[in-house]
Amino acid sequence: MPTNVLGGELQICCRTPRTGFYRDGYCRTGPGDHGVHVVCAEMTAEFLAFSAAHGNDLISPAPEHDFPGLQPGDRWCLCVSRWKQAADEGCAPPVILESTHTSALEFVDREELMAHAADGSGGA
Repeated sequence: MPTNVLGGELQICCRTPRTGFYRDGYCRTGPGDHGVHVVCAEMTAEFLAFSAAHGNDLISPAPEHDFPGLQPGDRWCLCVSRWKQAADEGCAPPVILESTHTSALEFVDREELMAHAADGSGGA
């Protein structure tokens, strides 16, 4: 089983809406995942607007991709580079540490992820 950024077993991020590169609810990565969708985050209105303004509309449904659109409070596996960009610009959504794949640490420091831990997540 893959590990999370805390060193434990990777936990599910969300099944409704179904998230993850493999759409199995886990923020795992593998061949073909060029975005490295490994950060489990709780969406905020601020981040959703930020993402849309940067070319990735996560709000609008896309039925052809079985994507219902996201709302504040939903959990979603984000590309680590988009999360980092949002963090650098002061609008990163809270991170669910237990559900964030250890490979995120290749791009972001554990301390930065922990500083953005969601309430009730392992670093909070």
